[in-house]
Amino acid sequence: LTVLNAGRRYLKAEDLSGKVFVTSGLGGMSGAQAKAAVIAGCVGIIAEVDEAALMKRYKQGWLMEISNNLDHCIARLRDARKNKIALSLGYHGNVVDLWERLVYELDTTGELLVDLGSDQTSCHNPFSGGYYPVQLGFEEAKQLLSTNPGKFRTLVQESLRRHVAAINRLADKGMFFWDYGNAFLLEAQRAGADVVKKGANKTEFRYPSYVQHIMG
Repeated sequence: LTVLNAGRRYLKAEDLSGKVFVTSGLGGMSGAQAKAAVIAGCVGIIAEVDEAALMKRYKQGWLMEISNNLDHCIARLRDARKNKIALSLGYHGNVVDLWERLVYELDTTGELLVDLGSDQTSCHNPFSGGYYPVQLGFEEAKQLLSTNPGKFRTLVQESLRRHVAAINRLADKGMFFWDYGNAFLLEAQRAGADVVKKGANKTEFRYPSYVQHIMG
């Protein structure tokens, strides 16, 4: 319902075939995003750093494909988008790398390859394993979390700033992003990312919450 209503509200589209939804998280609640993309008929690319979570969704059949190669992900995205094929593709890697690759594609080809975007990392708990920094691999990040939580926190906040910078660049070109109620925008703001709504007070974000704007 969230994906369908986001399409209706932001893309003015009842039919989401050929539209691309990019997000992250395939854990507890977030695992449904892959299934939702296919039910809605769009192309869903969902990033997940934890291979165990990724494989669980793949074995369930919620993910149709998995890949740890961004070149392959972009190629599959282009093909499914062009041929209007419903697809759920799990990218085994950090979502910041995925967002930054989409910015690179925009800058080099002029193509905006994503229509809808969100995030379902556990940003209500970003410094205890709910969000993993793009600068490190998954196992390396887990090790740092246990040995130097202060450094881990610094890297998470740096990663959040990069995360938002990429989203902002794509949103400025017409991609529609929303907060999934996971405190992503709040933690990004605390990290110093550019998420405050221009001309508004500091409690208003430039992107909407799915509760008020999409489901409401």
